[in-house]
Amino acid sequence: MKKIELEIVALSHSLAQTQNYAIVLGESEGVRRLPIVIGEFEAQAIAVAMEGMEPSRPMTHDLFKNTLSGFSIEVKEVVINNLVDGIFYANLICILNGKQTEVDSRTSDALALAVRFGCPIYTFEFILEQAGIILEEETEREVQKAKHRRSDKTKVKTLQENSAEELENLLQNALDSEDYEKAAKIRDEINNRKN
Repeated sequence: MKKIELEIVALSHSLAQTQNYAIVLGESEGVRRLPIVIGEFEAQAIAVAMEGMEPSRPMTHDLFKNTLSGFSIEVKEVVINNLVDGIFYANLICILNGKQTEVDSRTSDALALAVRFGCPIYTFEFILEQAGIILEEETEREVQKAKHRRSDKTKVKTLQENSAEELENLLQNALDSEDYEKAAKIRDEINNRKN
């Protein structure tokens, strides 16, 4: 079965389930979107990694990544491989000493690890047919913008790599968006530099 590459295009509160979040994956070479409801903890884990933030102590997904890396296990890709009764299933495709192994995973955890390992995310046509959507405002221009973003991908800066002025701007943006946890981490980095 041919795999279809996806990328994370949005992460937001779920409108259907107030205690949960929705992560929206989009086709790399198309306009279909795959919304997946995930828990608050997993949403936070994905957001922290996407923002390039480094917590003072490792979060659970960081610990798992560090453990895998410590044993020279590489996560090559994440495959969302099934959809049963509205529940998505995923596998981590891992490599150890040249041998490939598939590890069953909750989709939200697999996505949190994909962001940390910088590995591709795939699914299959039947899943996009069942659960994929095409947003009305999606146009060819949006597809081109997504392609451009992919071609311009650069390493996300960690907080330590930002200048003092960039940190002040990040802090203001975090406060404006009421992301107080992120703001606290940025403030800590600013204070560390002053000391």
